[in-house]
Amino acid sequence: GRSIDGFGLSPGITKEQRLGVENLMKAAFGKFSDDLAGDYFPLTGMDEKVRQQLVDDHFLFMSGDRNLQVAGMERDWPEGRGIFHNKDKTFLVWVNEEDQLRIISMQKGGDVLGVFKRLARGIKAVGDSVKEESGQDFMLDEKYGYVHSCPTNLGTGMRASVHIDLPGWTKEGVDKLKARCEELALQPRGTRGESGGQTGHTYNT
Repeated sequence: GRSIDGFGLSPGITKEQRLGVENLMKAAFGKFSDDLAGDYFPLTGMDEKVRQQLVDDHFLFMSGDRNLQVAGMERDWPEGRGIFHNKDKTFLVWVNEEDQLRIISMQKGGDVLGVFKRLARGIKAVGDSVKEESGQDFMLDEKYGYVHSCPTNLGTGMRASVHIDLPGWTKEGVDKLKARCEELALQPRGTRGESGGQTGHTYNT
């Protein structure tokens, strides 16, 4: 996750600021090149065929999480929110979900180093483009690191996960899966983001 200086964090961001983040990112995305280049899909007015493809790709984040609603993070839904992905669907940016930006690198297989290198290039590309467009940097505190809407994300703002099919654990029930993951210091989430709920037996672990 990353937040941009000059714009409020999700609990207190104004509608105008949220749209400002989106417009800034639309311009920034246009500067991406090579394997990072792609398209932005705003949630507002999204074509049903596009929406279904994003769902099928496990890319689409959803509304309806009670914690986010109580914190005021889903005001004016879905305005000012959207998803960018590159042509290969290996680099994504969520705009104005829980954080202003969620920058994601992903691919099938076990090339963890390749995924990380793309993420590093992607974060730099986003930061450079935002700086060029607005003169602003990412919110960074000398003591606490990168600033996010949720205090648990302070620091690097990074997490690593795999999408894995767990049909047996799905039959056992989510509570048992959570308990087993707790033993392994892991956390199972739905494939539609931290707040998006679960579909099928594929988990973001």
